Amino acid sequence: MSKMSDWLDGMGERASRFAARRRELTERREAERGLAPADAPPAEPAPPPRPHQPHAPRPEPALAIPWGMRVAAEAAWRLLVFAGVLYVLMRVVSTVSLVIIAFSAGLLVTALLQPTVERLQRLGLARGLATALTVLAGFVAIGLIGWFVTWQVMENADQLTDKVQHAIEDGRKWLAEGPFKVSKTQIDDIAGNLSDWLGENSAEVTSKGLEGVSYFIEFLSGAAIAAFTTIFLLYDGKRIWLWTLNFVPAPAREAVAGAGPRVWATLTGYVRGTVLVAFVDAVFIGLGLFLLDVPLAVPLGVLVFLFAFVPILGALVSGSVAVVIAFVTNGLFTALLALGVVLLVQQIEGHVLQPFILGRMVRVHPLAVVLAVAAGTLIAGIAGAVVAVPLIAVVNTAVGYLRAYHMEQIARREGAPPGPHGATIAEVSPGAGPEDV
Repeated sequence: MSKMSDWLDGMGERASRFAARRRELTERREAERGLAPADAPPAEPAPPPRPHQPHAPRPEPALAIPWGMRVAAEAAWRLLVFAGVLYVLMRVVSTVSLVIIAFSAGLLVTALLQPTVERLQRLGLARGLATALTVLAGFVAIGLIGWFVTWQVMENADQLTDKVQHAIEDGRKWLAEGPFKVSKTQIDDIAGNLSDWLGENSAEVTSKGLEGVSYFIEFLSGAAIAAFTTIFLLYDGKRIWLWTLNFVPAPAREAVAGAGPRVWATLTGYVRGTVLVAFVDAVFIGLGLFLLDVPLAVPLGVLVFLFAFVPILGALVSGSVAVVIAFVTNGLFTALLALGVVLLVQQIEGHVLQPFILGRMVRVHPLAVVLAVAAGTLIAGIAGAVVAVPLIAVVNTAVGYLRAYHMEQIARREGAPPGPHGATIAEVSPGAGPEDV
């Protein structure tokens, strides 16, 4: 019995310990959950949670980039777009370069012949008849000049050939007896190598000749386009200009309409002045070569006249050709005299004729002229060099007029005292006016 009571007492103690342990675990779990037992003393209120503090707002990505870099990026993409547009434009121009060059040539010829048409109209002729007579006279003059040059070349061809052969023989003799002491064998080797080179490259020479034929056909096509352009501009130029103004935005139409006559006056004055200067150069250089008994003096004068339309480079090329022909045909002393004649005439042209005749028409710095001629040559060859300077002249006149017109509009809006306006605005813009032509 005693053993049974001891066992029961042990079981009671273990049950008590188990109940106490279970109560302790329950209280701990409830405490972790924020619950307090009923008999527990009231807990202190928990501190209120701290308010949420958001992060500082981030700036816009564009504002995070330094100002200088933003300006450089803005300028860079605009320059890239401009370069792309310019590239596409140049590709288009190169594709239709024949039409553009022919139209430009027709425009220059029109600027030269229009005063004649107006004079004939003032004499009482109808515009159509005046245009026909002027164009016919121009074609006849060009034909006569071409025939005369061809005749002179044919007349002097035999003499020129003989003198070239004598010059070659004199050159061989000078190489053999001069300071270089070149032997006859070496001279023959040079001639043989030249002959062999011509034989080996005969196909290339032939292809170049065929290219010359294609260039001649293109020249004839361009000449036909230029002739039609000249005829229609002389006959109906005013209506063509008014029709062109329809493509100008309405807000700028009045300014462009005012700039057009100024630009045309500048172009007309430039062409007429250039023709006069070229004629003086051709006459005096041709006369000097004729007095020096240089063959082909008249064709060389015509060459000087034609190349005078290419500023700076034209005078250099035509003068060099004249001096070389004088040297080959008449010797070193005549060549030096011909060089003196060319330099003298060109100095008179540069310091007297150009400032007096063209100074009021083309107010462009010589550096701009050189750069324009170089750029025109690279883009379109000789035709580009011819067009470059008149293009710079008319752009200079147009920009000057538009700037003066813009300043006039600003003065009107601000209520400033009225200055030159309307047709008299031309007096404050650079370039020559119609009264100066």
